[in-house]
Amino acid sequence: MGKIKFGTDGWRAIIAKEFTVDNVARVSIAVSSWLKQNFDQPSVVLGHDCRFGGELFVETAAKVFIHNGIKVYLAKDFVSTPMVSLGTLQLKASLGVIITASHNPPSYNGYKLKGYFGGPLMPADIQSVEDLIPDTNSLDIDALELDEKFIADAPLEQMYIDHVKSNFDLDLIRNSGLKLAYDAMYGAGQRVMQKLFPDIILLHCEYNPGFNGQAPEPIHKNLLEFSNLIKRKGDVNCGLCTDGDADRIGLYDSKGEFVDSHHIILLLIKYLVEVKKFSGKVVVAFSVTPRFKKLCAHFGLDYEVTKIGFKYIAGHMINEDVLLGGEESGGIAIKGHIPERDGIWMGLTLWEYMAKAGKTLEALIDDLYQIVGAFQYERDDLHITEELKQSILINCNNNAYHSFGDFKVINLETIDGFKYYFENDEWLMIRASGTEPVLRLYAETSNAARTRLLLDAAKSLLLK
Repeated sequence: MGKIKFGTDGWRAIIAKEFTVDNVARVSIAVSSWLKQNFDQPSVVLGHDCRFGGELFVETAAKVFIHNGIKVYLAKDFVSTPMVSLGTLQLKASLGVIITASHNPPSYNGYKLKGYFGGPLMPADIQSVEDLIPDTNSLDIDALELDEKFIADAPLEQMYIDHVKSNFDLDLIRNSGLKLAYDAMYGAGQRVMQKLFPDIILLHCEYNPGFNGQAPEPIHKNLLEFSNLIKRKGDVNCGLCTDGDADRIGLYDSKGEFVDSHHIILLLIKYLVEVKKFSGKVVVAFSVTPRFKKLCAHFGLDYEVTKIGFKYIAGHMINEDVLLGGEESGGIAIKGHIPERDGIWMGLTLWEYMAKAGKTLEALIDDLYQIVGAFQYERDDLHITEELKQSILINCNNNAYHSFGDFKVINLETIDGFKYYFENDEWLMIRASGTEPVLRLYAETSNAARTRLLLDAAKSLLLK
């Protein structure tokens, strides 16, 4: 049937092509073996997001777990990844499993593993599970039954709502006068936000497992309808978006302009230190702005850069005193919650910041610029042939690129990809996606026009 491999964030494949009942069973057999090797009385929290086939694939996994004598805490309807992670921690389960392909296109589904601590399973353990995946499925899934003595209902959504209510001043946000909006991108955050804020403006908060044909990734090109809604209404102070499984955040200001994750992370650090009086280390993935280092120096915080993939950040969060862990892709976790990305949690934190400060999002960003300087970031995803992608990566490995147009390289870092630095804190990064057939270009300069100039110069050189 072919080798099943876990990428930067779980196993993902096209539904009915590689993501099949048999292959979900193969992975679940491996998970069962790993659990029995590592826990005396193993248990699993199990759920799915809004994608096609979620219930079928969850039932398949549940049957395999129960067949192996593993207790299953089952979410009866769609849930977000943070709900599964939180539930794994609160129910003291051995592992969390969510059937989701996160932000990938609608044709995909996937399988994520969550540790007992409420965050991504560590890379070494994921590798151990992967090594146990059999070449074929040896079980007759249709003949297996869902033995009720091994199943318990898991009210993950209500557990999450209760956790939010005990950690945020929701009345302050609701009574602040802020007019707020939320775009669920048809994803798993839709119900919880309607329950927490029934009066805010909602978009794409209904069940649509095909996501209306759009990949539920909270980046600007996928959110033009939401951006235009904010611009048209003219009185929205802030718009929050989350991806298909609600672990990533997207954000809009009152003008309907996209606020990237670099700005979001910087704002969160500033709020947590100045207002919440928190401390701790900042751990970020390789693809983020070096301005984090400047802000951390300003506040006297330790700072560390990891490979890309939140599982690398989570390892620090469960073993060290970490204030914030974050990625360029919008996956962010903060102290006081689980060591897991959570788009809704980050959005509520920023809304609470706005309400407490009595300032607009734009004003808070201006305050930030007084410390780190103004900047503009952008990312281009190149859908190119595998042959061209590999030739570009070979050139990068051979240090073939010394300039991109007028941008002269003065330094190169290769922690996870190729990050080229130029003068005045400007940079460009080239990296192949770990979960999609894509080559990504990341760039940052002092303004939008110059950032576009850098990206275009890079594409001109790489694609010629």
